[in-house]
Amino acid sequence: MILDKIQKENDIKNLSKEEIEDLRYEIREFLIQTISKTGGHLASNLGVVELTMALHLSFDLPKDKIIWDVGHQSYTHKILTGRKDSFDTLRTHGGLSGFPKRKESACDAFDTGHSSTSISAGLGLAEARDILGEDYHVVSVIGDGSMTGGLAFEALNNASHLKSNFIIVLNDNEMSISENVGGLNHYLSNFRTADAYRGLKDDVVQSLNKIPGGPKMVRQIRKAKNSVKQMFVPGMLFEQMGVIYLGPVDGYNIADMCRVFRDAKRVDGPVLVHVLTRKGMGYEPAERHPARFHGTDPFDVMTGLPEHKREKSHYTDVFSTVMKKMGEREPKLVAITAAMETGTGLKRFRLAYPKRFFDVGIAEGHAVTFAAGLAQAGLKPLFAVYSSFLQRAYDEILHDVCIQNLPVVFAIDRAGIVGSDGETHQGIYDISYLSSIPNMTVMAPKNKWELSDMLKYAIAYDGPIAVRYPKGEAYDGLREYRAAICYGQSELLHAGSKIALFALGSMVKTAEQVAKQLASHGYDPTIINARFAMPFDQDALRHLADTHDLVVTMEENIRSGGMGEHISDFVQREKLQIQVLPIAIEDGYVEHGKIAQLLDELGLSAEKITKRILEEL
Repeated sequence: MILDKIQKENDIKNLSKEEIEDLRYEIREFLIQTISKTGGHLASNLGVVELTMALHLSFDLPKDKIIWDVGHQSYTHKILTGRKDSFDTLRTHGGLSGFPKRKESACDAFDTGHSSTSISAGLGLAEARDILGEDYHVVSVIGDGSMTGGLAFEALNNASHLKSNFIIVLNDNEMSISENVGGLNHYLSNFRTADAYRGLKDDVVQSLNKIPGGPKMVRQIRKAKNSVKQMFVPGMLFEQMGVIYLGPVDGYNIADMCRVFRDAKRVDGPVLVHVLTRKGMGYEPAERHPARFHGTDPFDVMTGLPEHKREKSHYTDVFSTVMKKMGEREPKLVAITAAMETGTGLKRFRLAYPKRFFDVGIAEGHAVTFAAGLAQAGLKPLFAVYSSFLQRAYDEILHDVCIQNLPVVFAIDRAGIVGSDGETHQGIYDISYLSSIPNMTVMAPKNKWELSDMLKYAIAYDGPIAVRYPKGEAYDGLREYRAAICYGQSELLHAGSKIALFALGSMVKTAEQVAKQLASHGYDPTIINARFAMPFDQDALRHLADTHDLVVTMEENIRSGGMGEHISDFVQREKLQIQVLPIAIEDGYVEHGKIAQLLDELGLSAEKITKRILEEL
């Protein structure tokens, strides 16, 4: 296999043209076979095989820096930098990350995981290079979807002042900016980067500026030139921002891409190379269903169907069903997503109520303030979003929603440990950052029935409110406990003595298991479903202080700023005579692995919690 010749970075440069042609097929087959077993991001990686090869042929790694926006399309990059033999550990605990990781390889120039960051990071590297007097190229690879994020345009605006080389590769897998205009644009791209042309242009401008009326002539020439460009050059948006535009170029023609990258390296300033690709390229099921193969579980290669059929409903499924029903009952209910219609479960709502559905692109900050405007005008907006992505809109939540106490609902999916996506995607901070904001209410359901009840409660609530729920199968137990939801009140599931398990959301199921294990040691703990992380049930805690010795708070969130910390502070301020044992994730970052494995390692499994309680007693 030609792949076996790739043992480290830059080995691809030692291959013949024929070997390079064959290598693309070997990489694609390797990705399909490997990801069918491990799961992972398939469609985005299949789309950029040739683009990645062209980058590695054109640049010298790790001296030159390639920054992958989001980073889930970096699998071929990892293969070409000598990590092929680790792919059987992809996204497993202690194994290869599904995203770029600097500690994994010097060829990973920047850790990424969230969208629209690569241009800002790349510009920082380029400026630092110039200040330190170093000599290397910086390349930021960003998708057209990521270009919907405002951060990308903030960076482009700032990059326009750069006087040294900085290359931005726009990976356009939907042709969302323009169609390929062919030979004319090819000619213009070459012409506009030629040294003779750029030198002549500068000389003409300088000469004209020295003669009477010259500056006015320069302005008129530029105006006419830009009008012509507007008709023929698809990248005028970038040109007007001060960024040279090259392309579009076929993302599957390696020779053409290498040629354009050579041209791009000659530009003294920011230059954008527009590359046209297609998600799922080379694997028919992924080409037909790119969204389903964006992040996939193990699947059958022949059919593309999942290896393990989903038998139970997931929390996202429950959310989807409730939203469809509530859309019919509540004509003022509107739904918002940040480019995650399928992932968040809003597709059914969109199909039923298309005029009340808004996909704002990868722009979480805008989504929140947009929701605030909708709420101020009399609608009931619900923003469905993954926990880790809502972090990007903290200021808008505080400033635009909560200060005005507007009735915006935040449906927070993937709250808690999410598993194989790792550090950048774990939803373990939302209780902390949301509960720090006045006027915000934070809830979490113990099972799928309570998620339904909480969503209905939140939609009727007159103020900012968040319902957080975990990734994966929805718990079906404790369905006989379905007391009406009252603001700030917990739910008693079992009345015991001495020990009280005060559990939130996903940890209620764990509390059941802990109670059984404590029973084998002669204890009969009280089990309380906290329901509200903020405001938590203060009256219930006062009652527990009169009747119990120890309250154990349980949450799938970091300790700092979490429910347990707030309760500990409350008990101290109130001088309640009860000991508090907060069970939470120790402050830090959690890497990738299976959810159950990570919870056990973090001390949140039933066995580890029981051990902690017994030690405390």
